[in-house]
Amino acid sequence: MLDIIRQYKYHRALWFEPFLAGLLIERAAPELRAGRWDLIAPTPLHPTRQRARGFNQAERLGRRLSRATGVPIEPRLLRRVRPTRSQTRLSRAERVANVRGAFALRKPRRLDGLRIALVDDVLTTGSTCSACAEPLLQAGAAEVGVWTVARAAGV
Repeated sequence: MLDIIRQYKYHRALWFEPFLAGLLIERAAPELRAGRWDLIAPTPLHPTRQRARGFNQAERLGRRLSRATGVPIEPRLLRRVRPTRSQTRLSRAERVANVRGAFALRKPRRLDGLRIALVDDVLTTGSTCSACAEPLLQAGAAEVGVWTVARAAGV
């Protein structure tokens, strides 16, 4: 599974997207529909990385999940305020330090009481998702849930 995600993400193997989105939708859609979630927010890439890659896989998967559930997606809710190293070969402690303070709301706003579903492709240690959740919770989100296509072995 992780090899498919790597091909999709790093080699633009976009033909894997329906399969990957299907896995995400199969598990996440019933929960999102039943839980009265307000927004889907994809994990953002730094603009430099997004230009190099040509797309944000979390955003593309999140858009498909939004269409399947009717939960609106806000792909510009969060932004990556500084570039970070790839987490792939970092230890747990290095991952946490790498993404600490790396995310912020794109525009200052209150998210009072909103339930936000954060979407990413892979969860390993949870450090990226935690770093994304922090500004959402500080802005008043009641809850931040995390949905990913795959779970990698923790570091």
